[in-house]
Amino acid sequence: MTETVQKPATSRPPGTARATSRLAAFSPRNIGAVYILVLIVVVFSIYLPISYPTSATVKQVANGYSITAMGALALVVPLATRTFDLSFAYVMTLSGVTAAHFVVGGTNPVAAMLLGMLTALVIGAINGVVVVVMKIDSFIGTLATGSLVQAFITFFTNAQIISGVRLSGGFSQLAQVQIAGFTGPAVYAIVLAALLWFVLEHTVVGRRIYAVGFNPDAARLATIDVNRIRFAGLLVSSAIAGFAGLCLASSLSAGAPTAGTAYLLPAFAAVFVGATQLKNGRFNAWGTLIAVVMLGAGTVGLSLSAAPNYATDMFTGVVLIGALAATGLQRRRG
Repeated sequence: MTETVQKPATSRPPGTARATSRLAAFSPRNIGAVYILVLIVVVFSIYLPISYPTSATVKQVANGYSITAMGALALVVPLATRTFDLSFAYVMTLSGVTAAHFVVGGTNPVAAMLLGMLTALVIGAINGVVVVVMKIDSFIGTLATGSLVQAFITFFTNAQIISGVRLSGGFSQLAQVQIAGFTGPAVYAIVLAALLWFVLEHTVVGRRIYAVGFNPDAARLATIDVNRIRFAGLLVSSAIAGFAGLCLASSLSAGAPTAGTAYLLPAFAAVFVGATQLKNGRFNAWGTLIAVVMLGAGTVGLSLSAAPNYATDMFTGVVLIGALAATGLQRRRG
């Protein structure tokens, strides 16, 4: 009778597993935007060796795209729950216009900014009612809300920019204060990203948010209040967008009735590109900031090279299409 000898199960040594994990962390599938950013920097540094590879360019990207970063961060939580918020850009405009109106009227700047934040939260609550309570598709519902907000802004301002000497005082310091050459919004964006990262990655609430986004039916079976999470996500979106709008109005020292509209496409492009970074198909804060820096580096390079005006929008649109395709592919593989 022959004796069967069983071979022990093979397992990779711990050192090999750690090395594999590190290699995966640096894979183009995990941080592809970083490699694209490096490529952009190299190309423009060769093409513009005097004007592009400078500290001034770094500050221009950080300061010039900080509002875009905050707008994109406003979208992270609702999109993580599979909820669109197309009204965030109009909320940015509304909060800035509201604060500017009250500051010009003699209200204390802090109180005026609180009123601007209050209006943003009101729109967030309206979005929650439209999307969660009335069960209207979030894409259509928030687009409709945004259109109504823009109509109200036009009526309220008579399509005129709100300006005045009072806006150049304490109100302007919110955005124009500088730390080591970087403006306030650049610092605020990093702080917001850190807060979102902590909540989404290290709290029960964050795990519930991702659970709702990946499978709302399973989340309901796990006794997660899906409607409450989605409602809260829209409130968070409006709150961050409202603060971004205050920073925008502060940087302009004016309340412009269409100021936030320009951030709609870049913010969505950044947040969807960010979903392909670090977390494999999950909307996340640090990935979003990486995407903003990548977009900023590209658009600043285009502007320094005197590219046509349409080149920036074309670059952003191509990046957004690529990000959407990559995000969909990663979700299907997951």
